[in-house]
Amino acid sequence: MSGPLRIARLAALASEGADPNTFTGHARMTRMPGLSDAPAVKAFRVEFEAAARTHWHMHSGPQLLVVLDGRCRLQCEGEPVREIEVGDVACIAAGERHWHGAAAGGPMTHLAVNIESTTTWLDAVTDAEYAAGA
Repeated sequence: MSGPLRIARLAALASEGADPNTFTGHARMTRMPGLSDAPAVKAFRVEFEAAARTHWHMHSGPQLLVVLDGRCRLQCEGEPVREIEVGDVACIAAGERHWHGAAAGGPMTHLAVNIESTTTWLDAVTDAEYAAGA
């Protein structure tokens, strides 16, 4: 990244309820705009209540998920549901149909970093899909 240092101070940024058209359950999102222009990087701090999750979706570029608190359930289409924990990082490839959210036992917070990416939202994750492998 060229140019001046950029800092996002989470305490100074407003959070908003996650869109019920793209999330199941209760979640809050804090957007961190303008972190990098080349490559374009969008970052979001997302707080999920227990069992809350995104709908199935895809990104046009890679997405990194960094678990900050709790346990994260995630699944890529055709693969088993997996759980990752605090300090773990998942990298989801461009074009990979996937979902992610909190484990049933408690809340989860992750940092989602989308690199040179737009998101295409798809159908809701069913309760059976969410619970698979639990």
